[in-house]
Amino acid sequence: EVQLVESGGGLVQAGGSLRLSCAASGLSLDDYAIGWFRQAPGREREGISCISSSPSNTYYADSVKGRFTISSDAAKNTVYLQMNSLRPGDTAVYFCAALYGCYPGTYYYDDEYDYWGQGTLVTVSS
Repeated sequence: EVQLVESGGGLVQAGGSLRLSCAASGLSLDDYAIGWFRQAPGREREGISCISSSPSNTYYADSVKGRFTISSDAAKNTVYLQMNSLRPGDTAVYFCAALYGCYPGTYYYDDEYDYWGQGTLVTVSS
């Protein structure tokens, strides 16, 4: 059984940082890429980043580029999302999801993904 478990969300002041984790079981990061999405209240789910190991690629949405960094630890089968310079507009539930590969034109489409985590809430106060 494939499971993706997010953690690391919480309340932070604007300008602060958080690191989200996505621990994967039942699949290998050698075979699957991991994407991060977020959904704010009343808004559509937004694909913000993706990482794959083979080939090695990372992608970021313009809304987070330069502030967020995605990385992976193959030994722990875990993907991280380091979020710096957080803004109130980053407030959302953050989800990780798995698919076969990240590509620049498709990684932000949620129907490309096979497995999803339950999400973790990030709240950024002003």
